[in-house]
Amino acid sequence: MTRPLSWLALCGLHGAVSVVLWGWGGRWTDVLVWRADTWVQQPWTLWTSAWVHLSTPHLIGNLLTLAAYITIGWVVRPDSRCTLAWLLAWPLVQLSLLLWPGVETVVGLSGLLHAGALVVAVHLALARLPIGRARFWGVLLGVAVLSKVALEEAWQRPVVWDGTHELFVVQVAHLAGVSWGVVLGLLTAWWPANASHHVD
Repeated sequence: MTRPLSWLALCGLHGAVSVVLWGWGGRWTDVLVWRADTWVQQPWTLWTSAWVHLSTPHLIGNLLTLAAYITIGWVVRPDSRCTLAWLLAWPLVQLSLLLWPGVETVVGLSGLLHAGALVVAVHLALARLPIGRARFWGVLLGVAVLSKVALEEAWQRPVVWDGTHELFVVQVAHLAGVSWGVVLGLLTAWWPANASHHVD
């Protein structure tokens, strides 16, 4: 069975652009950052802010997670339904942060990565992807990510200081990510699988 390319391509896009912006972006990356009070005037930041990183450890951490997602794409074969759900989550995760007035700005891929994990977990749990023991792996992945987010208690601590990496972590972006991952994963899981074969 051929492996769909859309998921792998999206992972590659996130990684490549993030690296390019880190290496050569300079000060002009400020116009790519999502801010709660200016995003209406700069709507592209709903997408571009995910590619901006504040430190080398911040970038490397997300790149390592992306590498895991590429492995998932190769082994689990998320089809274009998964990719579409992940694409839809991209701006919606950012918009959800408006529900927390204390969140003024956010950068990085972490919220979006949480969404991608739950999209795949839902499709696996519903046996929508062609691998053995799909339901088991889907539940395991979903429980692992949801447990991590639950331990963060983002609804009480939306933003926390990470002394190791010396940056503020917008934990509520993780919560928004898993929420949209579940919703969009469920919505797209019920689409006919053969519809994705014409896209990938």
